[in-house]
Amino acid sequence: MVSKKKKEIQVTALTICHQDLETLRSLADVEGKNLASLLLRCVQLTDGVSQIHYVKQIVPLLEEADKNGTCDPAIRSCLDILAGIYLSLSLKNPLKKVLASSLNCLHEFFLTEAIQSFTSRLQEELNTTDVYSYRKVIDNISSCMENFNLGITSVNNLLENVLHFLQKSLIEISEENRKFAGNHIVQTQLMNDLMVGIRVSVTLVQKTQGLQGTHLAISSSPAWRSMCGLLSIFTRFLNDDDLLRTIQSTSGLAVILFIKAMFHPPEKIPDLGTLTMLDWQNGRMGPSGEALLLDTVRVLFTLSSQIKESALEMFLSRILASWTTSAICVLESSSSSLKDSLNGNSSIIKRLLEYVYTHWEHPLDALRHQTKIIFRNILQMHQLTVKEVELDKSDLAADHFIFELTQSLLRLEWHIKGKYICLGCLVDCIGVERILALAKTIPSQILEVMGDQSLVPYASDLLETMFKNHKSHLKSQAVDSTWIDKWHETWVSPLLYILCEGNLDQKSYVIDYYLPKLLNCNPESLSYMVKILQTSADAKTGSHHSRGALGALMACLRTARAHGHLQSAADAWGNLVSSAKIKQGLIHQHCQVRIDTLGLLCESNRSTEIVSTEEMQWIQFFITYNLNSQSPGVRQQICSLLKKLFCRIQESSQVLYKLEQNKSKHEPENELTKQHPSVSLRQYKSFMSSICNSLFEALFPGSSYPTRFSALTILGSIAEVFPVPEGQAQTVYQLSHDIDVGHFQTLIGCLTSTFETVKVLAFDLLMKLPKTVVQLQDSEKLQGLFQAALALSTSTKPYDCVTASYLLNFLICQNALPSSLSTYLTQQVLCGDGDKSAAVVESNTLMVIKCLLENLEEEIIQAENSLLQAAASFPMYGRVHCITKALQQLPLNSLRLVREWRPVVEKLLLMSYRLSAVVSPVIQSSSPEGLIPMDTDSESASRLQMILSEIQPRDTNDYFNQAKILKERDSFDLEDLNASIPNVDTSAEIKGKEGKTCDVTAQMVLVCCWRSMKEVSLLLGALCQLLPVQPVPEPPGALLTEEQVKEIGDHFKQHLLQSRHRGAFELAYTGFVKLTEVLNRCPNVSLQKLPEQWLWNVLEEIKCSDPSSKLCATRRSAGIPFYIQALLATEPKKGRMDLLKITMKELISLAVRTDDSLSIVPQVHALNILRALFRDTRLGENILPYVADGAKAAILGFTSPVWAVRNSSTLLFSTLITRIFGVKRGKDELLKKNTMTGSEFFSRFPELYPFLLKQLEAVANTVDSDIGELNRHPSMFLLLLVLGRLYPSPMDGTYSALSMAPFIPFIMRCGNSPVYRSREMAARALVPFVMMDEIPDTIRTLLAKLPNCTDQRFRQNHIHGTLLQVFHLLKAFSDSRYRMNAYSQQELADIAVCTKAKLWLAKRQNPCLVTRAVYIDILFLLTRCLDKPTKGNQPVLEHLGLWEEVGKIVSGSELIRGFPYTFTVPGLPQYLQSLTKLAIAAVWAVAAQAGEQTMDVPISFSQLLASSFPEVRLLTLEALLERFSAAASGLGKKELPPLLWNMGGTFLMLALKETHPECSCKILKILHCMDPSEWLPQTECCVHLTPEEFLDWTMDVASNERSEIQSVALRLASKVIIHHVQTSEETRDSVAPKLKQWVQLVVASCGDHLPTESRLAAAEVLTSATPMFLTNPRPLLGLQDTLALWRCVLTLLQSEEQAVRDAATETVTTAMSQENTCLSTEFAFCQVDASIALDLALVVLCDLLQQWNQLAPGLRVLLGWLLEEGDDLPVCVESEHQVEEDYLFEKAEVNFWAETLIFVKYLYKHLYRLLSKSSSSPLSPDQLHHLQRTASEQRHLLSQLLEGLPPAAEFLKTVEFTRLRIQEERTSACLRLLATLEGKEGEDTLVLSASDSPAEASRLTLPGTEMAC
Repeated sequence: MVSKKKKEIQVTALTICHQDLETLRSLADVEGKNLASLLLRCVQLTDGVSQIHYVKQIVPLLEEADKNGTCDPAIRSCLDILAGIYLSLSLKNPLKKVLASSLNCLHEFFLTEAIQSFTSRLQEELNTTDVYSYRKVIDNISSCMENFNLGITSVNNLLENVLHFLQKSLIEISEENRKFAGNHIVQTQLMNDLMVGIRVSVTLVQKTQGLQGTHLAISSSPAWRSMCGLLSIFTRFLNDDDLLRTIQSTSGLAVILFIKAMFHPPEKIPDLGTLTMLDWQNGRMGPSGEALLLDTVRVLFTLSSQIKESALEMFLSRILASWTTSAICVLESSSSSLKDSLNGNSSIIKRLLEYVYTHWEHPLDALRHQTKIIFRNILQMHQLTVKEVELDKSDLAADHFIFELTQSLLRLEWHIKGKYICLGCLVDCIGVERILALAKTIPSQILEVMGDQSLVPYASDLLETMFKNHKSHLKSQAVDSTWIDKWHETWVSPLLYILCEGNLDQKSYVIDYYLPKLLNCNPESLSYMVKILQTSADAKTGSHHSRGALGALMACLRTARAHGHLQSAADAWGNLVSSAKIKQGLIHQHCQVRIDTLGLLCESNRSTEIVSTEEMQWIQFFITYNLNSQSPGVRQQICSLLKKLFCRIQESSQVLYKLEQNKSKHEPENELTKQHPSVSLRQYKSFMSSICNSLFEALFPGSSYPTRFSALTILGSIAEVFPVPEGQAQTVYQLSHDIDVGHFQTLIGCLTSTFETVKVLAFDLLMKLPKTVVQLQDSEKLQGLFQAALALSTSTKPYDCVTASYLLNFLICQNALPSSLSTYLTQQVLCGDGDKSAAVVESNTLMVIKCLLENLEEEIIQAENSLLQAAASFPMYGRVHCITKALQQLPLNSLRLVREWRPVVEKLLLMSYRLSAVVSPVIQSSSPEGLIPMDTDSESASRLQMILSEIQPRDTNDYFNQAKILKERDSFDLEDLNASIPNVDTSAEIKGKEGKTCDVTAQMVLVCCWRSMKEVSLLLGALCQLLPVQPVPEPPGALLTEEQVKEIGDHFKQHLLQSRHRGAFELAYTGFVKLTEVLNRCPNVSLQKLPEQWLWNVLEEIKCSDPSSKLCATRRSAGIPFYIQALLATEPKKGRMDLLKITMKELISLAVRTDDSLSIVPQVHALNILRALFRDTRLGENILPYVADGAKAAILGFTSPVWAVRNSSTLLFSTLITRIFGVKRGKDELLKKNTMTGSEFFSRFPELYPFLLKQLEAVANTVDSDIGELNRHPSMFLLLLVLGRLYPSPMDGTYSALSMAPFIPFIMRCGNSPVYRSREMAARALVPFVMMDEIPDTIRTLLAKLPNCTDQRFRQNHIHGTLLQVFHLLKAFSDSRYRMNAYSQQELADIAVCTKAKLWLAKRQNPCLVTRAVYIDILFLLTRCLDKPTKGNQPVLEHLGLWEEVGKIVSGSELIRGFPYTFTVPGLPQYLQSLTKLAIAAVWAVAAQAGEQTMDVPISFSQLLASSFPEVRLLTLEALLERFSAAASGLGKKELPPLLWNMGGTFLMLALKETHPECSCKILKILHCMDPSEWLPQTECCVHLTPEEFLDWTMDVASNERSEIQSVALRLASKVIIHHVQTSEETRDSVAPKLKQWVQLVVASCGDHLPTESRLAAAEVLTSATPMFLTNPRPLLGLQDTLALWRCVLTLLQSEEQAVRDAATETVTTAMSQENTCLSTEFAFCQVDASIALDLALVVLCDLLQQWNQLAPGLRVLLGWLLEEGDDLPVCVESEHQVEEDYLFEKAEVNFWAETLIFVKYLYKHLYRLLSKSSSSPLSPDQLHHLQRTASEQRHLLSQLLEGLPPAAEFLKTVEFTRLRIQEERTSACLRLLATLEGKEGEDTLVLSASDSPAEASRLTLPGTEMAC
């Protein structure tokens, strides 16, 4: 849709040799009309594109010559030259193809001469002897055989020579490749040549007819000998592991094709047994072919179990897919025995299915695709085997194989991607009707999983396959159009439910993937969806967490329009959705509704569709309220959609310009011409200008990061979409036309943002502006900006140096540097006009870098004397950062001022090393974070002195000479301290930049050091990557020598291997990666070998374990893994990755230590390095073959007695789990999608099968030995963690040799572990190993193993482990969604019978509370699952008498008989919780059976609530709260069971005496859910408090308690107050004194510093109180209190938390929807976003002030809001400055969302409207004069403070400057309103403008927008 320039085709011009050129000159005629003249003109051109036009004229010219019937010598010579030209062109040059295409049309008359010429020239090529020229000859042979008749004939003529040449070239290239072993660049080129040579040989065999005839008839012919030679070469390549895998595989193909071509007779080819040679059609192979087919697949199965490498797995999968295709060909005319061997129930098909199940989740996409082909072919093969049998096609069960296959697939979990692929194949095979018959809800099931992004493509493709198949089936069966109703019910209804009720991700993916496919399949469904959604749109408006029907409607319309299913926008606006609905959607509370509505306006399938006036108005309305979105995703979508709109405007404007130019008198009936084109163009221009002004106004002082990001991104899109027109081109809009000085200053000001993204966007936009727009001629201002940038480059705040870099780069690019810098330049740049800009940038960059270097050198000298002084005053990293950023702007490989740059580069390197030397001792120390400890005694300082001496610092650096002691008194200078205490320094104070004394904390020193090292590393990396690296001796343009590169490498090595600070070595790694990438591409062999040498050196140092080694063995080996990671990850991927293979073998051998006498340090390093390598995604599939060995090392290392080894092993193991099973995306320990079938896991890592089994057996055999010794078996944890992520495959145990069954008994025995956590893990690990059908039998077996109460000896650990296994198996079985109800109920009933036999374990006969608790949990789970009546029968629990037994357990428990225990008894809390849950379930069960009759419950709620244990009370209160909450939600009192009636008094007594905080919260919540009229009258009799006193108590709790109780108490107090006010005048008067206290309580709960829960409670209270106190036509509160509550609403609407804003928005929605306010706005009863709710709230408030007749007093309060009274400006500015200077990391509470000036703008706008309507001034003259004086004094003070700031204050004092500017705008707004009251200003003051501001005109002011109502 974007208007793009056509990419210019780059064509290299053809050239000829001097001799041919002279020949053409001699043959050219005077008129210039013959062929020689044409070719001469052609070769004299330098433009390849122009030459193409001449080449195309060759054949027409020859046709003219043909008419004369002569082929003179001149034409022969020209044809010869043409042959030479063709063979001289490169393979990819378009001229070569054009020439071949032209010569293919050559007349027969010239063919003989042309063939002679081409044959002769090709023979000359074949005579080439230079090995590096062979590639060109091979390419020519290839091009001759590619659709070029002359070439093919020439190759046939020279076939023997061509074969001989190919044989010779392949031999010599392979020898040359062997010579250059280790030189990656040369070897890569040579191997590529080999690859091309093999492919050309294959093509030659396939396309050359001569090879099938006489050439091979005689075995002694040259062609035969060459073919044999080539076959021998290919065979050697096939077995040469030094070659690339692709060369070997292509060689294999070549071997087969050559044998097939050379083998005689062809009938005996089947005996060779190669698939690609065989022709299976029509049964030609016979019985021997069928036997071969079966033998082949068995061999492939054997290979499948042996292959590890991904590339080989890929080859094997393709072969298997090829085999199934061949099998289908054979089955079409095969014998019955073969059909029996390949039907669905045969062993081969089962093995193929097992292969599919094992590999359908493989990480390689291509391999997964092959499994799909194999599965589809399996179905086809089965159908061919049963084709003759007459099956009832309507009955799926008739085909047992297909039926079982479908059932097994449907039983699988939906997280398995292969399930979708196979079901799609099944749908194609048997139709979707049969699958819907088995699983009617399958569309809903698939839509449910579409919230997971990884599954969305698979799910949407399956759904598409299904609904297309279903539509075809229904249409074929139907006789009328009623079929569509069934189709809609099946596929559209679930979609609409998801769109209205689904979660955000789910709806988004359904809209993006499913909805377009559905509409494309059946566009008529749109009207059906719209009709349903329109009906419910008013009722289901949605909220902040739900789209509602309105959101679904917008989503459907947006998708329909984007895919062309709406005829025009006008149809949509007129018929499908109203304008009001569009506006509601644009400011809806749910972000996705806003996005979908915007998408409906912006997106269209036609890029030239005219943007209507209504659309432009709605877009402006949208931008007003939606720039400040906190969600990055929403911001990106807004910017993207608006860019699409701008593209539509640009594209359609071009059409309008053409229509305007044509000036057609007739107006065709076309949407484009509904109004005159010029009118539309003017509207476009006005619209774009308005948008840009709005966006610039949004960049006001204090605007939030989201607003700035959105505005700058959209402005950048406008600059990109509407470029400066070139030549005659026309553009409807240019951004530069709307940029004035104020806008330009605004963009410059954005560079001060603390967010780098904003800096980048602002800088990029500045660079897009034409040079004429940017005018900086004021030399003083330029000097100020440059000096500000230099000052910022030494700031102690890291983001300041980033600002400095962008500011310097801007000044460089705009050529706006101070003239004083020209002294740094001694050489002038010589360039043409076209390169002038680049030359200026280069010279400016050079001057700035020299200036920065000069300053840096001085600062390094000072830092060498005092690092403390440097950290406090001039941290050097900012200078280096600016240098790096300046260098990155330049094309450093094509510099002009080489002589100037060379010394600069040398000095850059020198300064980098010096700076590194200064800071290295800190980041290389053993404790870099605390080298200035906050100690107050000399003893601690002396210990630090020992640490400092240990790291051997520089003697001249005072930072390390003496330890620093933190001062305990007032500030004093360092010199005084040195004088008073000569040996131990007692302060860490240093003079700052402005001469002030400041504390230097350890953080400041560390930040200075690690950031300096970071910037040095990035600078060196940039120099390595960008500067040309040349071998010695260097050419004149070389800026970096070989020696310098080695020095840089040594620096990185020392730093990475010795640094301890992560921030330092992580960034050094980034720079080092750039260096290694350059070295691997370097043609200099000695440099190319450096990474390999460095790798071997560090591996040797790790292995030797020298005590003197400086390698860091702590901090996860610090930078060592990064160092090795960089060396291996940058190894060329096209090679064989030999360094990786050798390194992994070395590391794994070190990690699996076998000799205990050796040091453990190498093992620790090896484990840490392996962890880093397995985490590196760049190593990709190449690292997978080592996963199994890594897992072994981790598991064995976990058993080490040394903590360091165990720690590193744990980290490695965690990484491997992620690498194998994927990143965990949820909170659950074992997510379904982070699992794998056992067969898949062990087929990928087969060596882990015996290892894990052996390890688990060893653990199980000794886990609880009879000796009685405690054996914890640390490796058990890791073993169970791995095994717990596996689950059985559908084919597991059938043909798999890697069955999971042998693990089960060992896992069960692990449940006997004496360690509680191990028993629990064993229980969890067992669940996935047991097939769902086998769970009931397994549970019964486990229950049978439990002891009887009469047994004398048993172990509680064993009982506990067994019960845990029963519990987790039972839970998994009850949660399974694929069990049929009747089956599961019967199985659960059988389990319940077995459970009753061991009930003694749940009673007091069992002394162990832990096992008693688990058994009770099992009973609770059974009661929950079985408490449902089956058809026609009573509930199973009653039938079994289980409730009766449960009642006995509860009655006989400690809950009734008392607790003889204390909390020291193991398992008591767990037992209490389990018992309480069971008791509550029993009470509910009895209550449900009894109804409203009296009942005999085993225990009452009063007894439970009276328990002395908080666990019992808390669980009981949670259960009661759930019931009361459900009743309070609108279901009424009848929903409460009788036993909960009249419990108000109980809860009142509990509320006052409860001491447990959580229980107190629950009690207050229950009271809040109940109707106060039920319990409030009981306060006196129950708790001896009057209702008013109880209210006092509640408000005291709300004032004093912690946040959660405070928020609940506030809600309760508010409900009580509202109840009192609503009840009667008497009660209203009784609480009147309390109202002010309540208002103060609400106000106190709204502060930004308070927890979110408190503010949410305040918002909820305000919403409930709105009709009574905020919008009541007769206010019950005083005006001050009422406005205080309104101010709370406004404060909460500006909260940073989205949840708080949404809650406050509900208050505004309620306020707008009252009878007396609903006409104030057009959005009454609508769900709106907080951004417009702030505006609407002020609309309603101003309206209410008029209704209350309180305009005068209300105006004074609102003007106070405008001025923000109560702040002392000088104090605030000074305190901010102090905090900013003194604390580097300590940040105050900051609201990054609220925008003060937005609130001021809305308040100003509505106050102005309010005053404009007033006939007279509501304020008295005295009041007006007082307010004017106050505002004027504040403005004067602001002017003084602004003048007191330094030049370029917006950069140097950004915080103070911004605050003063905001306050200035506040004051200006107030003065304008006061002037309006005085009658001095008119309506033109509605929007504040820059010219009205008392400050200078360039400063930003309040943004103006349309009114919201």
